[in-house]
Amino acid sequence: MSRIQYFVAASLDGFIATPTDDLGWLLQFDGFDGGNESYESFMAGVGCIVMGGETYAWLMEHEPDKWAYSGTPSYVFTRHEYTAPAGADITFVRGDVTEFVEDFRHDAGDKNIWLVGGGNLAAQFADAGLLDEIILSVIPVVLGEGKRLLPLSGPTPPLELTASRALGRGIVESRYLLKGPADNSA
Repeated sequence: MSRIQYFVAASLDGFIATPTDDLGWLLQFDGFDGGNESYESFMAGVGCIVMGGETYAWLMEHEPDKWAYSGTPSYVFTRHEYTAPAGADITFVRGDVTEFVEDFRHDAGDKNIWLVGGGNLAAQFADAGLLDEIILSVIPVVLGEGKRLLPLSGPTPPLELTASRALGRGIVESRYLLKGPADNSA
């Protein structure tokens, strides 16, 4: 069965973007040793992409005429009305993440589902017990404030570390399996 994976980079203090969605701190690491290999290896196993509307808007703002995930079925959770670039296989959805999981799994086939970008959407999957794996690249930068990696409503059960490696320029990639939903009683 497909795994739902949150493949993400965060600052050393746990932020995925500045408060204004600036990624300049991360983009300065483009092309680092091991980064492209890690991404390409990960993408070879992705059969479906899921993201939030803010991530989609950011992508369209930075490359409005190009869809970075051409050939991969993609879903965007949004309350806004967007259009898709020509040739992009994008479905815009509204509602609870649990309503669409079977659609994601169907489109992914024997591959995995990638939660792209925003921590808020990944947190919804984690809170529902649907997030299977976090693949986290910790970037050696401290932001001090910003958008949190995974803003959960409560603590998770202990995660299982399945792999960890240094990628270059001080970046560490770790893989964690989740074992259930966050504790929402907190």
